[in-house]
Amino acid sequence: MKTTTSVTLGFVSFASTVFGHGFVTDPQARMPGSAMEAACGNQVEINQSSDNYGNIQGELQVASSQSDYDEAACDIWLCKGYKFADNTANVQSLTAGQVLPITVDIRAPHTGVANVSIVKTSSNTVIGSPLISWDVYASTATSIPANETQFDITIPSDLGSECATAGDCVIQWYWNAASIDQTYESCIDFTVSGSGSGGDDSSASASQTTSATATSTAAALTSTVAAETTSVDTTTSSAAAETSTAADQTTAAAETSSTVVVETSSATTSVAAETSAVETTPAATSATTFATVTKATSTKVVATSSAAASPSGTAALYGQCGGKNWTGATSCSVGTCTGMNPYYSQCVNA
Repeated sequence: MKTTTSVTLGFVSFASTVFGHGFVTDPQARMPGSAMEAACGNQVEINQSSDNYGNIQGELQVASSQSDYDEAACDIWLCKGYKFADNTANVQSLTAGQVLPITVDIRAPHTGVANVSIVKTSSNTVIGSPLISWDVYASTATSIPANETQFDITIPSDLGSECATAGDCVIQWYWNAASIDQTYESCIDFTVSGSGSGGDDSSASASQTTSATATSTAAALTSTVAAETTSVDTTTSSAAAETSTAADQTTAAAETSSTVVVETSSATTSVAAETSAVETTPAATSATTFATVTKATSTKVVATSSAAASPSGTAALYGQCGGKNWTGATSCSVGTCTGMNPYYSQCVNA
């Protein structure tokens, strides 16, 4: 039985070598190793160590007869099961907006589609849209164009901190030749710094800007109150009256500042009401009259800061539109949503 199994596995390995092959050769992509072996099994790791250009379907043929293949742990549709733990020395340190040259070696063409995307490894989902894509790739009808094996990608500027930790994201080259049921992947581990704000960070930035504007507005209104307030000494000495006036002015300024930030929709009315309260409160030594000038338009930024654009609900051409764990758009603005594998569906031209 062992001899028969060995011959069968050898044939499967040979069969996968004579079909189509492709792999990213620069920058250094993930390679097989002991962590992959522990998750995917000994024979699957051997299959890929002997030919890392092989396709995922070839790996699955080998895995189908192996008791040490753990489907969940292997996660074979993510980077062909290649693990970050085997590739910690190959992490690229990139920056937002950086242009990164990619080199792919295609040993045998098979007509299909391809793209290069940033993939979140925890869910095997594409972040944003593909960085580059082809609706016809490695065609057997023509020679392979140069821009299918040597091309540039640009690191997005809106990743925020999502890819700041090594292993959280990969740059994935994905080639699917559906007509012959062969899928090839290469994954480049990277971290990115210097990204602009995305999602939550953008909201926080807008909130901070609004807060700063509101604070400046409150300060301006308080200054106006102080500038246009006069006091009349009615009961005590000039020194006592000045002391009382200063205290009342401080109270009025505090009330005015609070009202501007919280009651943004009716700044003039609220300030007037709060000022009136100060005017009618009996003072121990004096009575003070205030004249307040406010600007109703000073809180426009606060009133509009929470506006946000609603999502379109459709994926762009070559964008992801489905797959396991996918929570984004499932319809296409252009093209048809086509399943490439259980984890990835893409909008392609019909």
